[in-house]
Amino acid sequence: MRVLIAPNAFKHSLNAKEASEAIQKGFEKSHLNCVCECFPIGDGGDGTGELIISHRHGIVISEEVLDPLGRTIQASYGLIDNRQTAVIEMASASGIRLLKNEELNPLEASTFGTGLLIKFALNQGVNKIILAVGGSATVDGGCGILAALGVDFLNEKDEKIGFLPKDLINLTSIDTTHLDKRILDCEIVILSDVKNPLLGESGSAKVFSPQKGATASDVEFLEIVLSNFADVIYRQFGKSIANLAFGGAAGGVSAGLAGLLNAKLMNGIDAFLSLTGFDDALKRNDIVITGEGSLDKQTLQGKGPFGVAERAKTLNIPVIGLAGRVPLADVEALKSHFDAVFTIGNEPTDLKNAIENTAENLTRTAEQIANLLAITQKKLG
Repeated sequence: MRVLIAPNAFKHSLNAKEASEAIQKGFEKSHLNCVCECFPIGDGGDGTGELIISHRHGIVISEEVLDPLGRTIQASYGLIDNRQTAVIEMASASGIRLLKNEELNPLEASTFGTGLLIKFALNQGVNKIILAVGGSATVDGGCGILAALGVDFLNEKDEKIGFLPKDLINLTSIDTTHLDKRILDCEIVILSDVKNPLLGESGSAKVFSPQKGATASDVEFLEIVLSNFADVIYRQFGKSIANLAFGGAAGGVSAGLAGLLNAKLMNGIDAFLSLTGFDDALKRNDIVITGEGSLDKQTLQGKGPFGVAERAKTLNIPVIGLAGRVPLADVEALKSHFDAVFTIGNEPTDLKNAIENTAENLTRTAEQIANLLAITQKKLG
């Protein structure tokens, strides 16, 4: 039996590569006569860019940029397609992982460092940029990126203002005179794992900014800032970005770059699987093992395991899902795409211990699943 192991990251515990290795270990310990192929996946979240570069055998380049608070750091990006396409992760230069909890402040955090990575990529002569936007610490509508590329933000007196959210409350117009024109010749593709719009109750400020350190009053302030930003873009450029699907991802970066740079916004897992040749891997295998920290109704809204299962189903390949958490209320809904779903815990425990033991639990559960498959294999053989 050929087994394709294609998990997403298990958040706060294992990245996708580590998760796939833990599952593979379980299958190799089992009685099942099998050959495993690991194909870790990303759906636009933290780590997606690294996986694309790895699957496409790209090169990684490290550069000195600025973190979300303007401090000098080293961050990397990748080149694929014979160095014609850059793959950039926002988390590398603008990620929440770069800040301590007490440093989280989306009013003062910026995507400027990601913009610097884009400039470095332009210096390499790329004609396409793939931007995976998960894991950011920012809610600036992409204004930091735009500033790094030469865009100026002006107040009612046509005076230049800062590009931080705390400054953008005074925004009345945008000056693209000094925009690096090379970016206009680039195809920009943004990969996201959330479909939320820029504004409103399900928008960037109200849903995601509290996770990045925003207080209740900060949330309202950021909503006003992003709403004003959207109004200015509509007034000057005729682009409506307020309700774009995926526009609220990464603090509105998706919407901002769609409005000023004509970026294409895509479902992260669909783009990832197409970019990395996942369908070819599917055709080589008999069964698929996927999973992530929680398999629930949100999974079916376009998360990584859903994308894997959807493609497997078109080829009538069975799919098994593994997760730390599977709400009982969602099991029936999950049956539409997964042949079986297993939680990996084996005893009552708290979240801290569950996270610490994810690798061990994945290996044990995978071994038991493989042993069940071995029974079937033996009977058929």
